[in-house]
Amino acid sequence: MKIVLAYSGGLDTSIILHWLKENYQAEVIAFCADVGQEEELARLEAKALKTGATKCVIEDLREEFARNFIFPVFQAGAIYENQYFLGTSIARPLIAKRMVEIARAENAEAIAHGATGKGNDQVRFELAAAALAPELRVIAPWREEPFRKQFPGRAEMIAFAKANGIPVEASAEKPYSMDRNLLHISYESGVLEDPWFDASSPQMRGMYKLSAAPEEAPDEPEYVDLAFEKGICVAVNGKSLSPLQVMQTLNQLGGKHGIGRVDVVENRFVGMKSRGVYETPGGAILHFAHRQVETLTMDREVMHLRDSLVPKYSELVYNGFWFSPEREALQALVTETQRDVTGLVRLKLYKGNIIVAGRKSPKSLYDPRIATMEGDESSYDQNDATGFIRLNALRLKLRAAMQTQRGSRNQSM
Repeated sequence: MKIVLAYSGGLDTSIILHWLKENYQAEVIAFCADVGQEEELARLEAKALKTGATKCVIEDLREEFARNFIFPVFQAGAIYENQYFLGTSIARPLIAKRMVEIARAENAEAIAHGATGKGNDQVRFELAAAALAPELRVIAPWREEPFRKQFPGRAEMIAFAKANGIPVEASAEKPYSMDRNLLHISYESGVLEDPWFDASSPQMRGMYKLSAAPEEAPDEPEYVDLAFEKGICVAVNGKSLSPLQVMQTLNQLGGKHGIGRVDVVENRFVGMKSRGVYETPGGAILHFAHRQVETLTMDREVMHLRDSLVPKYSELVYNGFWFSPEREALQALVTETQRDVTGLVRLKLYKGNIIVAGRKSPKSLYDPRIATMEGDESSYDQNDATGFIRLNALRLKLRAAMQTQRGSRNQSM
């Protein structure tokens, strides 16, 4: 048997690699996707081979991640439960997609992951695999009782690693867990499981990797110009950039000014609530700037229609349905809505805040001749509003009259 394992080199996936090889009598191909986690990947291959992998595949997927996953989500204006920018959610389908491709190239019968049975990632990996390669078996050790009995906690995993010569750096105590990619860093578990615990307190400042505390950000604001074409950011401060470069640049700028920190109690797909803390400096800037260009260039009804679909789109991404027909249908609509979302927005970044400082577009629907409050009547006749209001008030008047009649009948009885 041959299995492709989503491998990070950490404690869990190192143990799982060894366990799969022993319990399934399988060849294990370790796959690590570079999606911007900024971890040391140079020695990962040697570690995987020493742990028992037949082969280790490491690929830089950052540009594909930014272009084909992050940017379409931001064109949609997607944000889960009005707070979460879907950083982990959107990375999983890309990783699963590449795992499936490697499995087919290597003639593997199965893929495996280290996601637990309590979280969302198991669903995201497996729904993606089902959509792309239904013939492949998916192995999830954390959902297998023998694995959980053998490893009820981190102490047992650390002891197993030591006994089997598995090279890992881990301690029995860890105050929180962290997951990083190009779009964000997420922090959860440990001390963060108490929703009353203040993750912004001075003693927690060492946790954050991407952003300065707003209190410690520069005392002077910084201005940044973002240029968009068809809803895609193509330049920052006049410099043309690839999607990857846009994200890297905005992460640096936003992090410097303490932008993009979010503390959320969210609803997991499996049914429980969980508390997560996120750093998304570049994503927060991109989301805000994109909306500013849309305000100039999108038709009102098109914008309202797209906005009405944001909760559904966000839910689909969060729940792992990236490769579903309904998400693809929504994406086609989103792409159409972005046809004229072209322009330039200037932002002021200051101590955790994003403030619009200007916006312009060659496709702007804003007409100052019509919008002006001055006396020019040539472009807009205010008398037209009389009939407009009268027609819109008609149903309200009819309802009020009926209620009056009903009240009169009730009094007479």
